[in-house]
Amino acid sequence: MTTLSALAARRRFELGVNPRLDVSFEFFPPRTPEMERDLWHAISRLAPLGPTFVSVTYGAGGSTRERTHSTIERIIAETDLVPAAHLTCVGATRAEVSEVVSRYWEAGVRHIVALRGDPPGGLGVPYQPHPDGYRNAADLVAGIRREVDAEITVSAYPEKHPDSPTVEADLDMLAAKVAAGATRAITQFFFDNDLYFRYVDRVRARGIDVPVVPGILPVQNINQVKQFAQRCGTSVPGWLARRFEGLDDDPATRKLIAATVTSEQVLDLVARGVRDFHFYTMNRADLVYAICHLLDVRPQSLAADDLHHEPVARALS
Repeated sequence: MTTLSALAARRRFELGVNPRLDVSFEFFPPRTPEMERDLWHAISRLAPLGPTFVSVTYGAGGSTRERTHSTIERIIAETDLVPAAHLTCVGATRAEVSEVVSRYWEAGVRHIVALRGDPPGGLGVPYQPHPDGYRNAADLVAGIRREVDAEITVSAYPEKHPDSPTVEADLDMLAAKVAAGATRAITQFFFDNDLYFRYVDRVRARGIDVPVVPGILPVQNINQVKQFAQRCGTSVPGWLARRFEGLDDDPATRKLIAATVTSEQVLDLVARGVRDFHFYTMNRADLVYAICHLLDVRPQSLAADDLHHEPVARALS
């Protein structure tokens, strides 16, 4: 973490000399009425910040297919937000994927996040494409591009995808996804910013010129994050784990530490030229809202930006 750079970035924000940053948010479809309330509270809280888009995840093998679709439809019907629908090809035929793409398009979705998806068996189980399905994410992107003229976002891995044999093979896959029609990449979460910048340098050296947006995961439960990190091949620095030591039964202090850690990370990224951030919200708004405030991403004026979020308020009433 480059502390001096972070301090310099904060000072520039205080002086008001930085351009507005772009942010986007990821949500997951709720499983219970309580989770539904939490999701819509988060959406209501974050919508006024004017994100470029919000994405909704899609479970392994399409396990959340209907919930993802209904969440997307409600976002379109009740908010002014631009939705991006996740889509995977695990356990699905090309015809089934085509049906999902068509339903998204008919609902008004013009942005798809195309991912291969995790094997149903979980970590350590080799991925096996469906005999009548897409082989990988690049194949999926090409299939979507044949179906609709959508914006297509794909994943990127500063520390290499767990299934990629080498870093070069991982870059080959990103290049193939872009060649197939991807227009943006969002990274897996990371905690060492140098990893991100080294990765972007390698991406550019390969002639890949799409935006590579850093995916940011605010940490509140370090044990949960360690589990996430193990599944996706992300390293958790020792300094990060130490900041949360002894706080298992102190959620209030954990939240304060999380805000400090994430603000340090994003301000350092800004100081080094990053202007676009994607937040993995975990359907929680307060910490993400606080980080956006530090980035000077504030609620937009209704009059100035011709936005209205009354439908979101009605959704919570």
